[in-house]
Amino acid sequence: MSVILTFLSASRFFGLTSEYRAQLFSQIHEIVFYGKGGYDFHTVYNMPIWLRNFTFKKIQEHYKREQEAYDNASNKGTTVMDSSGNIKAPEYAQSAAQNRKKGRKAVY
Repeated sequence: MSVILTFLSASRFFGLTSEYRAQLFSQIHEIVFYGKGGYDFHTVYNMPIWLRNFTFKKIQEHYKREQEAYDNASNKGTTVMDSSGNIKAPEYAQSAAQNRKKGRKAVY
């Protein structure tokens, strides 16, 4: 007599797949690590799924905005060294030097 399984999954018991477990523990690790001490493993592991996903997305958004701000600042940044290797003085230092030559006090 052969038994035909009527379950949608291939296994005969309810459990987490190895891919889901890897994703779960990866998400928990990232929340604990990038949460900068705000969360511990047991707290995150016992969180409701919706809250853990919400927390994970908020941390992702925070670091994405931080990276964008860093990229924008580095793209706009002035270099202190030109292509020949000479150090350039910042604009405020140049204007202060010109004001000293003219006898004016620097205004900040």
